[in-house]
Amino acid sequence: MDRIKTDILVSGGGVAGLTAAAAFGSAGFSVICTDPDAPVTDRDATGADHRSTAFLHPSIPVLQAAGLWERLTPHAAPLQIMRIVDAGGPVAEPRIVKDFDAAEISDQPFGWNLPNWLLRREMVARLRELPNVTFLPGTATARVMTREAEALATLSDGQRIAARLVVAADGRNSTVRQEVGIDVTTTGYGQKALAFAVAHAIPHNNISTEIHRSGGPFTLVPLPDRNGGPASSVVWMETGPEVARLAALPVAEFEAAINERSCGVLGALRLDSARTVWPIITQAAERMVATRVALIAEAAHVMPPIGAQGLNMSLADLSALLDLAMANPASLGSAEMLATFERKRHLEVKARLAGVDLLNRTSMLGEPFLRDLRAGALNALYSLGPVRKTLMKAGLGVR
Repeated sequence: MDRIKTDILVSGGGVAGLTAAAAFGSAGFSVICTDPDAPVTDRDATGADHRSTAFLHPSIPVLQAAGLWERLTPHAAPLQIMRIVDAGGPVAEPRIVKDFDAAEISDQPFGWNLPNWLLRREMVARLRELPNVTFLPGTATARVMTREAEALATLSDGQRIAARLVVAADGRNSTVRQEVGIDVTTTGYGQKALAFAVAHAIPHNNISTEIHRSGGPFTLVPLPDRNGGPASSVVWMETGPEVARLAALPVAEFEAAINERSCGVLGALRLDSARTVWPIITQAAERMVATRVALIAEAAHVMPPIGAQGLNMSLADLSALLDLAMANPASLGSAEMLATFERKRHLEVKARLAGVDLLNRTSMLGEPFLRDLRAGALNALYSLGPVRKTLMKAGLGVR
């Protein structure tokens, strides 16, 4: 079988991989994007991803360059305030509430939130508009062999691809990463996350609320109104056995549990989607490049879902790679280009992983004395205006 030549092979059709395919395709490169599973693009279909993604505003330029942002804007809920609630006292109720308002540092919201199933729908539609992009749902990248001139990939259907650059966006168990021999370091927490959507009585007013008690945060992230009423996506992090118990509860009992854990901050919550369970780990690749290969997103780094860092770090990877490709298209996939990408991203990634790891460990505290220390630290940091603004800028990834 003859090899199909392309500028870029994007392995992985998650949010990061689809964005990469759209961005490079919009920039004029020929792109093939593989995905072992067909994206689920219907909210109520089996397998729909009921997590949501908050695009922080530094990520918007790459979405604009990909021709995606105009598609996504009508469906996005702005995130104007990040609210931290400490409910670590003897009773599950707010004892400290602190608001981090984007207006202190910018005339823009912190970001915009969209459900993941909808992101896939709009991104797949964008790929159909690009004649230089071939999307292959249901087809995996099975083998990769690299050499100085090009990367050679074999797909699960037997097709053979010759690419100047392979972008590995194929997740935490990345086949491409394994094929090119890049090791990872993985940290487990004994945690899992429940992801689901809720309808609620009180409007969210574009406030993302992170409630800390023990086991991990319970985070309510604004969604656009649904069926005429307020809606939010929820990520509830807890120990693995507790998540298994919660996931198996009948709906009425589960709703009682989420109403207790939410401390009533948005009034009565009603489950409005399926419940999905996700493992919580931190994982870092020992390097982000190999010959003719760049790792981005969860192929390179995985972290707990705290502070909307994961996907926005993935888009920062993509933005750096896209800038280098467009600055010198002739050097696409070269050793010099990939070495520059490694220098730009790897240290930043490691530093941010360490920060999120610390935040997650703090959120898991169960001992009352340690919870009190956490509450005191939140109070102290918030009370210092310059420190508060620095923390907000650091969360956005800006200086």
